[in-house]
Amino acid sequence: MAERILQIILPVFGVVAAGWLYGRLVRPEIAWVNRMNMEVFVPALILGSLSRKDFSLRENQGLILGSLVVVLASGLLAWPVSRLLRVSPRTFVPPMMFNNSGNMGLPLALLAFGEKMLPAAVAMFVTSNLLQFTVGTYLVRRDAHHLHLVKNPMVIATVAGVALSLLDFRLPGAAGTVVEMLGQVALPLMLFSLGARMVGVSMNDWQVGVAGAVVRPLVGLLVALPLGKLLGLGPVPHAMLILFSSLPPAVLNFLLADRYDQEPQKVASIVLIGNLASLIFVPVGLALALRLL
Repeated sequence: MAERILQIILPVFGVVAAGWLYGRLVRPEIAWVNRMNMEVFVPALILGSLSRKDFSLRENQGLILGSLVVVLASGLLAWPVSRLLRVSPRTFVPPMMFNNSGNMGLPLALLAFGEKMLPAAVAMFVTSNLLQFTVGTYLVRRDAHHLHLVKNPMVIATVAGVALSLLDFRLPGAAGTVVEMLGQVALPLMLFSLGARMVGVSMNDWQVGVAGAVVRPLVGLLVALPLGKLLGLGPVPHAMLILFSSLPPAVLNFLLADRYDQEPQKVASIVLIGNLASLIFVPVGLALALRLL
């Protein structure tokens, strides 16, 4: 078990470490790389995954529902914790809800469950992402508008992928190959840019960062462990849900906090320390997940 967990997590954290080292030495302008990834490569990954022959929305509806419940229930459980910590819920709750299901979750799912289950992991990522762009944005700032959703390439790719899946239509030959090749860029670039982003992030608010690092996977696992049986999930989908629930806060939480001026430095500390603490909590989540297989 320990050897298998190491085989899964070491490549993931190895690429993150490479990104951090490169960012430390070169100090590159990472914003355009992230924009290109989120506007081209990740949408291609979403479109290609949701329109694959071996992916069925009906077969994965329980897993999609489970990821939705984990996100929303984690927020409900984290809300009183934020009050106890005397931290604004608008600062603390969103990072407890929205985890790193893209940068870290997708590569981990690929290594842990194989390429066949990658579309299901993408569906969970899409569910969390759509919630963050809607519910998450509202939590950070109530008067934020959501018209940008219509123009978001990931949302467009999701709608197109779902439509193709429901119509049982597959991208023809060369078009499908192009989309697949573009999508293959997304996962390693996600991890590398995650490491590079961690350079220079402040740890001034380390107390709330440590609290968030513990609460995020804890509330997620408290929801996910019994949820599999309640939803009638099979061993593999339940294992994927458990891994999903143990992931650290997403970097997007910091970007939204910075955009709407909601204590971005505190959120940065929550994200940074949470991702560092994933060296402990992700193996725990993996161990719990792999026991079901």
